[in-house]
Amino acid sequence: MIKQLNTHLRKICFGLLVAAPAVQAQVSDGVVRIGVLNDLSGTYAGLSGPGSVWAAKQAVADFEPEKHGLKVEVVAADHQNKPDVGASVARRWFDVDKVDVIVDVPTSSVILAVNEVVREKNKVLLVSGGGSSDLTGKACSPNTIHWTYDTWALANGTGKAVVGSGGKSWFFMTADYAFGHALERDTASVVEKSGGTVMGKVRHPFPGTDFSSYLLQAQASGAQIIGLANAGGDTIVAVKQASEFGITAGGQKLAGLLVFISDVQALGLEAAQGLMLTAAWYWDMNDASREFGRAFAAANGGKFPTMAQAGVYSAVTNYLRTVAVNNDDGNGAEVVARMKAVKTEDKLFGEGSIRADGRKIHPLYLFEVKKPSESKYPGDYYKLLSTIPADEAFRPMSAGGCSLVTLK
Repeated sequence: MIKQLNTHLRKICFGLLVAAPAVQAQVSDGVVRIGVLNDLSGTYAGLSGPGSVWAAKQAVADFEPEKHGLKVEVVAADHQNKPDVGASVARRWFDVDKVDVIVDVPTSSVILAVNEVVREKNKVLLVSGGGSSDLTGKACSPNTIHWTYDTWALANGTGKAVVGSGGKSWFFMTADYAFGHALERDTASVVEKSGGTVMGKVRHPFPGTDFSSYLLQAQASGAQIIGLANAGGDTIVAVKQASEFGITAGGQKLAGLLVFISDVQALGLEAAQGLMLTAAWYWDMNDASREFGRAFAAANGGKFPTMAQAGVYSAVTNYLRTVAVNNDDGNGAEVVARMKAVKTEDKLFGEGSIRADGRKIHPLYLFEVKKPSESKYPGDYYKLLSTIPADEAFRPMSAGGCSLVTLK
């Protein structure tokens, strides 16, 4: 029934899309302004940061907006991983700087704050860097699309795979804010449903600098798997300290529940080898991704793009395509409805779709980090273990509790 409803909504919205007279619509202020809001200098700068700004600008350049009669500008700001700062930037952008769409936004507590501002101002929010699955659940909005990954998908991918390979007992080290809580919750649920047990948990400050006491608690638990429900700099430091304390040498394994290629590059393959992770995109999977990945690395000091940065490129590309059809970016909820009405498509993520709850749908991939001896060239970090089909990768709409979804 949900699938039928979603199909029906697509038909209605597509009819509105093609029927709307372009002569009555116009781009607000004559400029489409894209705001990249993320962590430009802190814990999450590597996974999004300046690289996401580059990705947004590259998407604009590749779209060639002048051929569509559009003028597009990209601006950026640092939310400092603080919800009040993020919300304040969003208000200023909308009220003063005439920004039309905000993209990226790692840090789930910031997302949830910005999400409310975007709904109030009737603009558009395209989230790639942040992960809380609540964004397409209890916090869903007609103005927001969750583009790249979420905590439910990570838990379903990595958690299920680790339990299936024998990692039955878990202890969680969790970043103490919305993202960490959601990732711990979603993974614990998958672990228990898959026949595993949760032996304990500890929550660490965000961002963290010293994880020694938390790692010692995890070690003392005797759990087979230490689930790292954190990301970016927190994950990097935790993995390094776990190695220094001999935890992994002692037989316990780390499960990085959100691992980006930037983390692997920072850790090095010697420390990161064997980590299993779920990702929505990897630069070395096909020719189009390799072209983007190498251009990104050349422009960003040899760093390879993360799935969050690739998601920014994909989201901006599809947003501009939608705006160009009607030459209209003014009503955010209407723009999002039009994006939901048609298939998504771009050179990095291929074809996909956007559900009524705002969840962008595409396959996910389970990877394992290579041993140093297996890596043949720069950025050759992952080997593919399995592909999670698009219709299985994300939480069913019926289970999310989104008010935009009507169940019959």
